[in-house]
Amino acid sequence: MMNLLPDAASVHAAGIDQIISIVHWLMAVLFVGWGAFFIYVLFRFRQGRNPRADYIGVKSKLSTWLEVALAVVEAVLLIGFAIPSWAERVDQRPPEEESTVVRVVAQQFAWNIWYPGADGVFGNQDIMLVDEVTNPLGLVRSGHGADDITTINQMHLPVDKPAIVHISSKDVIHSFNLPQMRIKQDAIPGLQIPVWFIPNVTTAEMRTRKGDEDYNFEIACAQLCGNSHYSMRGFLTIDTAEEYQEWLDLEATYLVGGDEDDFWAE
Repeated sequence: MMNLLPDAASVHAAGIDQIISIVHWLMAVLFVGWGAFFIYVLFRFRQGRNPRADYIGVKSKLSTWLEVALAVVEAVLLIGFAIPSWAERVDQRPPEEESTVVRVVAQQFAWNIWYPGADGVFGNQDIMLVDEVTNPLGLVRSGHGADDITTINQMHLPVDKPAIVHISSKDVIHSFNLPQMRIKQDAIPGLQIPVWFIPNVTTAEMRTRKGDEDYNFEIACAQLCGNSHYSMRGFLTIDTAEEYQEWLDLEATYLVGGDEDDFWAE
């Protein structure tokens, strides 16, 4: 069967795709079944065959059993698939010390990506330091914030390692969507919401698989957030461990000897 879903590139994607497939097959059966039943009812109870109203109606229990069967299938789908999958994503989050931890701050109309730097600790923020051109996060560039790395619309993660992304918003509700990773979470002002996944396909591998040297994993906004919602698009690069470290080292050089505007723009 042809896969109509985006290319899968995370460990849990197969389970999500399985649930989606089961739900759509169930909807297809219901559509055909209820459509056929509707046509049958139109024919069976047409005026020509029933010139006088019958207040007793159909005595068969078939429709009742069909409804019970449908409820059982839906219960199995919910209890056997959806709830365990949800519990895994929420209750079985890996330890942060064994993961790549990133903060994503959404705003109209960009994704601010924030890494803790070499010390592994996120710096402080000060609303008085917010500048949409040079410091959109209001990051305090001292203490733990001195080595923090920030990018706009560009996220890098290592392959085969858990990634924990803490999502928040500066203004309105957005929705952080990584289609190929099967991740989608609303970014809500005043809240910081974590999601996690394990990417298992690098960007280079996906480009080879698809025969497209320009292919990129997309960061999309799945919530209408203003008149330029269409332009709120970023890109996720999945690197090998070595490539990811090289990227971090390169970004860190901007903090040491580069122009201050360079690392905010990267």
